[in-house]
Amino acid sequence: MSCCDLAAAGQLGKAGIMASDCEPALNQAEGRNPTLERYLGALREAKNDSEQFAALLLVTKAVKAGDIDAKTRRRIFDAVGFTFPNRLLTTKEAPDGCPDHVLRALGVALLACFCSDPELAAHPQVLNKIPILSTFLTARGDPDDAARRSMIDDTYQCLTAVAGTPRGPRHLIAGGTVSALCQAYLGHGYGFDQALALLVGLLAAAETQCWKEGEPDLLAVLRGLSEDFQKAEDASKFELCQLLPLFLPPTTVPSECLRDLQAGLARILGSKLSSWQRNPALKLAARLAHACGSDWIPAGNSGSKFLALLVNLACVEVRLALEETGTEVKEDVVTACYALMELGIQECTRCEQSLLKEPQKVQLVSVMKEAIGAVIHYLQQVGPEKQKEPFVFASVRILGAWLAEETSSLRKEVCQLLPFLVRYAKTLYEETEEANDLSQQVATLAISPTTPGPTWPGDALRLLLPGWCHLTVEDGPREILIKEGAPSLLCKYFLQQWELTSPGHDTSVLPDSVEISLQTCCHIFLNLVVTAPGLIKRDACFTSLMNTLMASLPALVQQQGRLLLAANVATLGLLMARLLSTSPALQGTPASRGFFAAAILFLSQSHVARATPGSDQAVLALSPDYEGIWADLQELWFLGMQAFTGCVPLLPWLAPAALRSRWPQELLQLLGSVSPNSVKPEMVAAYQGVLVELARANRLCREAMRLQAGEETASHYHMAALEQCLAEP
Repeated sequence: MSCCDLAAAGQLGKAGIMASDCEPALNQAEGRNPTLERYLGALREAKNDSEQFAALLLVTKAVKAGDIDAKTRRRIFDAVGFTFPNRLLTTKEAPDGCPDHVLRALGVALLACFCSDPELAAHPQVLNKIPILSTFLTARGDPDDAARRSMIDDTYQCLTAVAGTPRGPRHLIAGGTVSALCQAYLGHGYGFDQALALLVGLLAAAETQCWKEGEPDLLAVLRGLSEDFQKAEDASKFELCQLLPLFLPPTTVPSECLRDLQAGLARILGSKLSSWQRNPALKLAARLAHACGSDWIPAGNSGSKFLALLVNLACVEVRLALEETGTEVKEDVVTACYALMELGIQECTRCEQSLLKEPQKVQLVSVMKEAIGAVIHYLQQVGPEKQKEPFVFASVRILGAWLAEETSSLRKEVCQLLPFLVRYAKTLYEETEEANDLSQQVATLAISPTTPGPTWPGDALRLLLPGWCHLTVEDGPREILIKEGAPSLLCKYFLQQWELTSPGHDTSVLPDSVEISLQTCCHIFLNLVVTAPGLIKRDACFTSLMNTLMASLPALVQQQGRLLLAANVATLGLLMARLLSTSPALQGTPASRGFFAAAILFLSQSHVARATPGSDQAVLALSPDYEGIWADLQELWFLGMQAFTGCVPLLPWLAPAALRSRWPQELLQLLGSVSPNSVKPEMVAAYQGVLVELARANRLCREAMRLQAGEETASHYHMAALEQCLAEP
């Protein structure tokens, strides 16, 4: 068969079986076409290429273009199989005078026809052609060649069909399709728009794998899209707003892209727009805020104005959506606005290097307060049937972010909502897996069709902890929280989170949020110990909590980098021990002795004697482990010293245990080795409190202190109470 015959056969074959003609259609008759069946038989029995081409020509005559249904297409496949298309795709040499792509074009056309059947699109013989098909996207050739264009169209149809199968995206990514699509788009050759559409689909289906396999090429596409976005003056900029979130990497966004994106958004949002134009821009801004915080917004006057504009627009959208009862809420847009409000809250509470000026902060707090009022109004309408909806979770999240910083405003409304918040948090806590899935749905709803940047917290309680910490200080909100069962829920939550840090779990991979949640729970419990001691004594959940604290502290104080959590656990345990001193668990049991030994270790290692140049006397200084976090630690340390002092007279076994640890002796030795002028009055008071109670509680302690020059040290530091106590027999 000559090259001209091959070309003619290819074109006539395409008239009947090209991808564009392989869409399902109604059969002309219920029975099979005898002529077609005879030609298909000839196709099956063909012994060489010439006979197969001839049979294909006969098939196309028997079946009019567009009349091939799924069953007929499958019979053609059964007759042709994969062997013939495979040979066409891999043939290195074409007949004399024939363009080298003609055979490949026919092979791709056959594959595209077969791929219209989802089962065939997932066939291994199709999947193993992905690398070959990907090369066709970037192959050089005459851009005006109709046959080449047709082959490119068929290639995209094959790849798109594969992408639509369950495991298709993974196969495409592994076959190098991501890089090929990126290069095809950046080359802006024929079909580049199809390349972008397929890239969007792959990123939506398997973002992480796409970036892992094709990061350099995807970043190049992002740079191109960002530059186009910055320059666009027509409606294409609104279309780019919808595309760009998909191309933001899970790691660092290139700075030049951030500049272009911010400049483009500033022009869009600074104009008078309809909602369909504004909403994609707000969603893109929210995606950037979620991924980069405020780093994408330039410092200076222009940046502060832009940020203020973003937050104001977001607050207006939230109020318009949530204040009108009965209107349909565009949940994706409102959730994106929540992300922008969170950015506003962060910048308004930042003391150093904030993008905002003080008057701007005051104005934004006012408009955010109104928007939060709308959120509260919405949540008050939420019934049990809606509690598991992602948008409710997103609304609780933004309220939690607000309450973490501000509880004095909207106090009445917040108090009215507290029963709902406790019930909601309890519902999601009891269904942890569903809550984790819900957080992913929120991320999808809010930002993009893919999972954005850092994972959003998977439980509502974690979002509410900071706000509840503030509210438990106030009488009214605290009483509501207690009445609704929040303390018991918090104890269960603390124990659950603590399990994640126990032996057998790899704490190195735990998110920081787990430790932060544990610390915040401790702060809430500390508030309750001080303001509601009766609750601690009567609620059995606190006995369980005390047992956990006692069992956990000995190992915790030995772990590097966890001193702040150890301080919280030690101080909370000491304060609770005063209230639960009659509990059998605190009567010198191994657990109680281990706990107090660990607490003594925490309290005793905070300060050391440090030599100073040019002086004979050392000074009292913070030990290295404590020095860097003392600002966060000191309040807990002083409270812990006070609590330990209160435990000594309540637990008769504690003073002898402290003596065996040599803490009182070493404390007096430390004070005797440093200059009294280097010890602050509050430190002197804390040390004296412990020493006096130990001396009063136990004769052997008094004797040990005297042997350690306790009376002389007490005199030097003007510790009158200790001096008097040691003077007694």
